[in-house]
Amino acid sequence: MELRQLEYFVAVAEERNFTRAAERVHISQSGVSAQIRQLERELGADLFDRSARTATLTTAGKAALEHARAALAAAEAVGQAVGEVTDLIRGHLTVGMVNGCTITPLFDALAAFHRAHPGVGISVREADSDELVESVRAKTADLALVGTANATPPGLDALTIISERLVAAAPPGHPATEGRLTLRDLVAHPLVCMPPGTGLRAVFDQACAARDLRPTIAFQAGAADAIADLAARGLGVGLLSESMAAHHTDRLTAVPIDDVAIPALLALVWHPTRGPAVRELVAHCRRAFAESP
Repeated sequence: MELRQLEYFVAVAEERNFTRAAERVHISQSGVSAQIRQLERELGADLFDRSARTATLTTAGKAALEHARAALAAAEAVGQAVGEVTDLIRGHLTVGMVNGCTITPLFDALAAFHRAHPGVGISVREADSDELVESVRAKTADLALVGTANATPPGLDALTIISERLVAAAPPGHPATEGRLTLRDLVAHPLVCMPPGTGLRAVFDQACAARDLRPTIAFQAGAADAIADLAARGLGVGLLSESMAAHHTDRLTAVPIDDVAIPALLALVWHPTRGPAVRELVAHCRRAFAESP
């Protein structure tokens, strides 16, 4: 008795037709019939009543069906268990990271994972957030740290790392930093912000679209330090998150935008069907970020 015979038997039982069963298992109808006949000879009983147009289970066939399904499920579980062990012994992970983002706990998590599973290769690549999300969705990347305006991108699992408000940053004395600031007030000035495809830009674009505002983007930069440098030189009001702006208080004044309530998020995202290596890395990330100040 072979597993393929049980597979063909279950296929015919469920399809109630040898032709459809053959299409399902991708072999010829004669091949399915021959294997079922061999199985019946080994069992010493007919499994199907072939007198009608549909393949109907005999009493013996009905008795065998659930056991056949259980045997196939057990074989699949064996393969999955071995695959999971192999995945943690000699697998490979591709980790994405949003451009210009240096988040130490992520590097700590990668190091801890590597120590625990030295046989698993790790590659890191940078891209904008939208590209990384699509890579994770397409399974060409296993895990990614992205900026987003949505806590969980559709079809993915996510762990929010940072949730902050968007702020406007300009040199002290700039009109945008004096008093309360609305989005309409802000777009009266030339702006320095991140390019499309990033989480901060998504938050800003959504807020502007909701109010039918058309801002003037003077400069775009993928790194927070570059935005701060350009804003400090008076080339436009910088758009940053609160923690990004906090690194530049010596030369910039940051003001929250009163009517932009959508938070800018930094999140880890991964596909829910990924294997044990990804789950292990996510666990290391949870610990590293929980221990981070």
